[in-house]
Amino acid sequence: MKDYTDIIYTPVITEKAGNIAENGKTYVFKVNKKATKFQIKKAFEEAFGVHVVKLNTLNTKPKDRRVGRYTGKTKTYKKAIITLKDGESIEI
Repeated sequence: MKDYTDIIYTPVITEKAGNIAENGKTYVFKVNKKATKFQIKKAFEEAFGVHVVKLNTLNTKPKDRRVGRYTGKTKTYKKAIITLKDGESIEI
């Protein structure tokens, strides 16, 4: 992974992510599945110029979905929940 654009994909905009982000210093992003915590932390600090205090990651599981009689599964991705230093924020 050469650049932070290879690691950070998009912010997660859901109700649950919004509840986590209420304190103003926690954010949820989709990241590359192969990226380590160290790489993710470095990418956020390089991309946004902030200091990451805490970083949690999790791999989402596929869920069953139906369209008519056809069944399938949703795509999986890795989610990073980052907490920034007091007084810092990211413009989304």
